[in-house]
Amino acid sequence: QVHLVESGGGLVQAGGSRRLSCAASGRTFSSYAMGWFRQAPGKEREFVAAMSGIWSGGRTSYADSVKGRFTISRDNAKNTMYLQMNSLKPEDTAVYYCAAYPTAWVGNFEPDAWGQGTLVTVSS
Repeated sequence: QVHLVESGGGLVQAGGSRRLSCAASGRTFSSYAMGWFRQAPGKEREFVAAMSGIWSGGRTSYADSVKGRFTISRDNAKNTMYLQMNSLKPEDTAVYYCAAYPTAWVGNFEPDAWGQGTLVTVSS
């Protein structure tokens, strides 16, 4: 079974940048879709970004709220996925979770593995 560990969270000023990392093990990393979700205080978990497996083209998708500011990427040699966050806003404050899908593409499938989360706090 795949195991995911996030890192890179912390406190950042509005307008600043932060890069999150997700280290994966236990699955053929490059072949499967990966994604990022977040959960703000008192809110439900929401989709942020996703990337399909390399044999599905490594295509990316983003929530409208982060499009143009966040970039998802992966380093297959390191079994690591990244989320580069720029122009951060206070409403980006949340616990960020990396996730693995049981398929090579995202589609309407739900992730089958989750990390423990890393907190990102954006101050105004």
